[in-house]
Amino acid sequence: MRALALAFMLFFAFQPARAEVRDPESHFFMTTLGDFRDELATARKEGQQGVLIMFEMEECPFCARMKGTVLNRAEVQDWFRRHFRIFVMDVKGDAEMNDFEGRATTGKAFALANRARATPTFLFFDLEGKPVARFTGATQTPEEFMLLGQYVAEGAYKTQPFNVYKTQAGKR
Repeated sequence: MRALALAFMLFFAFQPARAEVRDPESHFFMTTLGDFRDELATARKEGQQGVLIMFEMEECPFCARMKGTVLNRAEVQDWFRRHFRIFVMDVKGDAEMNDFEGRATTGKAFALANRARATPTFLFFDLEGKPVARFTGATQTPEEFMLLGQYVAEGAYKTQPFNVYKTQAGKR
Protein backbone atom coordinates (compact mmCIF):
# COMPACT_ATOMS: atom_id res chain seq x y z
CA MET A 1 0.00 0.00 0.00
CA ARG A 2 2.88 2.37 0.82
CA ALA A 3 4.45 1.73 -2.56
CA LEU A 4 1.19 2.61 -4.28
CA ALA A 5 0.87 5.83 -2.26
CA LEU A 6 4.49 6.74 -3.07
CA ALA A 7 3.95 6.05 -6.76
CA PHE A 8 0.80 8.18 -6.71
CA MET A 9 2.63 11.07 -5.01
CA LEU A 10 5.56 10.88 -7.42
CA PHE A 11 3.23 10.80 -10.41
CA PHE A 12 1.53 14.04 -9.37
CA ALA A 13 4.75 15.69 -8.19
CA PHE A 14 6.19 15.50 -11.69
CA GLN A 15 3.13 16.63 -13.61
CA PRO A 16 3.48 20.01 -15.31
CA ALA A 17 1.79 22.86 -13.46
CA ARG A 18 -1.68 23.53 -14.79
CA ALA A 19 -2.37 26.97 -16.13
CA GLU A 20 -4.95 29.05 -14.33
CA VAL A 21 -8.11 29.21 -16.41
CA ARG A 22 -10.87 31.82 -16.27
CA ASP A 23 -13.98 32.53 -18.29
CA PRO A 24 -12.91 34.41 -21.45
CA GLU A 25 -16.24 36.23 -21.71
CA SER A 26 -15.53 38.09 -18.48
CA HIS A 27 -11.70 38.02 -18.30
CA PHE A 28 -10.53 38.31 -21.91
CA PHE A 29 -13.19 40.25 -23.80
CA MET A 30 -14.21 43.72 -22.69
CA THR A 31 -17.64 45.26 -22.65
CA THR A 32 -18.33 48.00 -25.18
CA LEU A 33 -21.21 50.34 -25.82
CA GLY A 34 -20.45 49.96 -29.52
CA ASP A 35 -18.59 53.23 -30.12
CA PHE A 36 -15.19 52.21 -31.40
CA ARG A 37 -13.91 55.80 -31.62
CA ASP A 38 -14.38 55.93 -27.85
CA GLU A 39 -12.59 52.59 -27.52
CA LEU A 40 -9.59 54.02 -29.39
CA ALA A 41 -9.56 57.03 -27.06
CA THR A 42 -9.61 54.67 -24.07
CA ALA A 43 -6.77 52.60 -25.54
CA ARG A 44 -4.67 55.76 -26.02
CA LYS A 45 -5.45 56.97 -22.50
CA GLU A 46 -4.49 53.60 -21.01
CA GLY A 47 -1.24 53.36 -23.00
CA GLN A 48 -2.35 50.37 -25.05
CA GLN A 49 -1.25 49.56 -28.62
CA GLY A 50 -4.74 49.40 -30.12
CA VAL A 51 -7.85 47.29 -30.42
CA LEU A 52 -8.22 43.56 -31.05
CA ILE A 53 -11.50 42.22 -32.37
CA MET A 54 -12.27 38.53 -32.56
CA PHE A 55 -14.89 37.99 -35.23
CA GLU A 56 -16.90 34.89 -34.39
CA MET A 57 -20.04 33.05 -35.38
CA GLU A 58 -22.43 31.04 -33.27
CA GLU A 59 -21.70 27.31 -33.41
CA CYS A 60 -18.15 27.91 -34.73
CA PRO A 61 -16.07 24.97 -33.44
CA PHE A 62 -12.78 26.83 -33.94
CA CYS A 63 -14.07 29.83 -31.96
CA ALA A 64 -15.11 27.48 -29.16
CA ARG A 65 -11.70 25.82 -29.26
CA MET A 66 -9.94 29.19 -28.94
CA LYS A 67 -12.15 30.18 -26.03
CA GLY A 68 -11.74 26.81 -24.31
CA THR A 69 -8.00 26.28 -24.75
CA VAL A 70 -6.33 29.66 -25.34
CA LEU A 71 -8.46 32.68 -24.42
CA ASN A 72 -9.36 31.12 -21.07
CA ARG A 73 -5.75 31.17 -19.84
CA ALA A 74 -5.07 33.79 -17.16
CA GLU A 75 -1.62 34.68 -18.51
CA VAL A 76 -3.06 35.23 -22.01
CA GLN A 77 -5.93 37.33 -20.64
CA ASP A 78 -3.70 39.49 -18.46
CA TRP A 79 -1.08 40.13 -21.14
CA PHE A 80 -3.56 40.99 -23.89
CA ARG A 81 -5.62 43.27 -21.62
CA ARG A 82 -2.48 45.24 -20.79
CA HIS A 83 -1.73 45.81 -24.48
CA PHE A 84 -5.10 45.97 -26.26
CA ARG A 85 -8.79 46.78 -25.89
CA ILE A 86 -10.38 43.41 -26.78
CA PHE A 87 -13.84 42.75 -28.16
CA VAL A 88 -15.79 39.91 -29.72
CA MET A 89 -18.10 40.55 -32.66
CA ASP A 90 -20.63 38.27 -34.35
CA VAL A 91 -20.10 38.23 -38.14
CA LYS A 92 -23.85 37.84 -38.55
CA GLY A 93 -24.82 40.28 -35.80
CA ASP A 94 -27.31 43.06 -36.28
CA ALA A 95 -26.27 45.02 -33.18
CA GLU A 96 -25.80 48.68 -34.03
CA MET A 97 -22.40 50.21 -33.50
CA ASN A 98 -20.18 53.08 -34.61
CA ASP A 99 -16.99 52.16 -36.43
CA PHE A 100 -13.57 53.71 -35.79
CA GLU A 101 -14.52 56.75 -37.90
CA GLY A 102 -17.81 57.28 -36.08
CA ARG A 103 -20.05 55.92 -38.85
CA ALA A 104 -23.15 54.00 -37.80
CA THR A 105 -23.07 50.36 -38.89
CA THR A 106 -23.83 46.85 -37.64
CA GLY A 107 -21.51 44.06 -36.55
CA LYS A 108 -22.35 42.15 -39.73
CA ALA A 109 -21.58 45.10 -42.02
CA PHE A 110 -18.42 45.93 -40.08
CA ALA A 111 -17.23 42.32 -40.41
CA LEU A 112 -17.89 42.38 -44.17
CA ALA A 113 -16.15 45.73 -44.57
CA ASN A 114 -13.09 44.25 -42.82
CA ARG A 115 -13.19 41.00 -44.82
CA ALA A 116 -13.86 38.86 -41.74
CA ARG A 117 -15.64 36.03 -43.51
CA ALA A 118 -14.14 32.96 -41.81
CA THR A 119 -14.27 32.51 -38.07
CA PRO A 120 -12.49 33.11 -35.91
CA THR A 121 -10.72 36.06 -37.44
CA PHE A 122 -8.54 38.13 -35.14
CA LEU A 123 -8.08 41.65 -36.43
CA PHE A 124 -5.75 44.13 -34.75
CA PHE A 125 -6.33 47.87 -35.23
CA ASP A 126 -3.77 50.56 -34.42
CA LEU A 127 -4.59 53.66 -32.37
CA GLU A 128 -5.87 55.39 -35.50
CA GLY A 129 -8.37 52.60 -36.17
CA LYS A 130 -6.47 51.17 -39.14
CA PRO A 131 -6.21 47.38 -39.45
CA VAL A 132 -2.59 46.32 -39.01
CA ALA A 133 -2.61 42.55 -38.56
CA ARG A 134 -5.00 39.69 -39.21
CA PHE A 135 -4.99 36.05 -38.15
CA THR A 136 -7.71 33.78 -39.48
CA GLY A 137 -8.45 30.53 -37.71
CA ALA A 138 -7.45 29.10 -34.37
CA THR A 139 -3.86 29.21 -33.21
CA GLN A 140 -2.29 25.85 -32.45
CA THR A 141 -1.29 26.77 -28.88
CA PRO A 142 -1.61 29.55 -26.31
CA GLU A 143 2.08 30.28 -26.94
CA GLU A 144 1.41 30.92 -30.63
CA PHE A 145 -1.40 33.32 -29.73
CA MET A 146 0.90 35.14 -27.30
CA LEU A 147 3.49 35.38 -30.06
CA LEU A 148 0.84 36.90 -32.34
CA GLY A 149 0.14 39.55 -29.71
CA GLN A 150 3.84 40.30 -29.29
CA TYR A 151 4.21 40.55 -33.06
CA VAL A 152 1.64 43.36 -33.10
CA ALA A 153 2.69 45.04 -29.83
CA GLU A 154 6.34 45.22 -30.98
CA GLY A 155 5.33 46.61 -34.38
CA ALA A 156 6.94 43.69 -36.22
CA TYR A 157 3.90 43.65 -38.57
CA LYS A 158 5.41 46.75 -40.23
CA THR A 159 8.38 44.82 -41.61
CA GLN A 160 7.48 41.13 -41.89
CA PRO A 161 4.60 38.68 -42.04
CA PHE A 162 3.67 36.77 -38.90
CA ASN A 163 4.91 33.41 -40.22
CA VAL A 164 8.43 34.87 -40.65
CA TYR A 165 8.30 36.43 -37.19
CA LYS A 166 7.12 33.13 -35.71
CA THR A 167 9.90 31.18 -37.44
CA GLN A 168 12.53 33.63 -36.21
CA ALA A 169 11.13 33.50 -32.67
CA GLY A 170 11.49 29.71 -32.74
CA LYS A 171 15.18 30.07 -33.55
CA ARG A 172 15.92 32.41 -30.62
